[in-house]
Amino acid sequence: MFRRSVVKLAAAAAVIALGVGSATAQELPKLEPKDSYKVGFAQTESNNPWRIAQTKSMQDEAQKRGWQLVYTDAAGSAAKQVADVNSMIAQGVDAIFLAPREEKPLIPAVMAAKRAGIPLILLDRSVDPSLAQAGRDYITFIGSDFIEEGRRAGEWLAKTMGGKAKIIELQGTTGSSPANDRAKGFADAIQAHPEMEVVASQSGDFARDKGRQVAETLLQAHPDATAIYAHNDEMAVGAIAAVEAAGKVPGKDITIVSIDGTRDALQAIIDGKLGATVECSPFFGPIAYDTLVKYANGETIPPKIINEDRFFDASNAQELIAEAY
Repeated sequence: MFRRSVVKLAAAAAVIALGVGSATAQELPKLEPKDSYKVGFAQTESNNPWRIAQTKSMQDEAQKRGWQLVYTDAAGSAAKQVADVNSMIAQGVDAIFLAPREEKPLIPAVMAAKRAGIPLILLDRSVDPSLAQAGRDYITFIGSDFIEEGRRAGEWLAKTMGGKAKIIELQGTTGSSPANDRAKGFADAIQAHPEMEVVASQSGDFARDKGRQVAETLLQAHPDATAIYAHNDEMAVGAIAAVEAAGKVPGKDITIVSIDGTRDALQAIIDGKLGATVECSPFFGPIAYDTLVKYANGETIPPKIINEDRFFDASNAQELIAEAY
């Protein structure tokens, strides 16, 4: 009996350490309808065009509506991002928008906002659903379907390569929802093609230079690679440089596909160096603030709000590059 009690106490302590505690039993915090809100936006980092475009969209929309925006940049640190959310809570914001760097480490931030009675919306990345749930612990997740993005990239590559390729996979930030889901979607898509083989996978942390470094190392280890799948355009652009440094021609010797839809990626498609990219829109401002207003007005918010994303290849890159960021 004593041993079972100790085990139960240990389990309870573990839950509290994650920031879950008794908050899971409470309802979502309410938000009064107002003409203007003071809101927080906890950004994960600002080291690439996608993040910069997302931040600008949030800032521009706040200015347009006359809302006060408390903006923080975690500089790629989950611990700092948790601290940023706690700072927003201390500043008495009406609501928080969080783009979580990783699925598990940001659970304490989600639960802290809930305990403080502050509604929270996740943007572009989610958190571990076994520890926090939309409609119970936070309002909703707004973003792209990352699994679908990976699937579309995989299907395009399988078709383009005739169902046969030796693939290097440049993965995103380890533990993040887009990295997890884009890997799964891609794997699901190529499963029906036994000769589509992923020969190496390694994280490039969604960064251009790290993607280049990882691609250089993996190309040396696998000189017979014929394709590269990058979880985002920044790593794809880095991979293009790595392919060229290896004395090979991107788009001919090695086919590259990625995700995001940046201007640099579309230009690379036009130049024949990148095969295709699946769009992942960074323009969250209007939909994020609209969703918060609907919540304040008592409307039912779905647990997921999925952005519609386009697909860019040689057939439309030139036509649509002016719309890219």
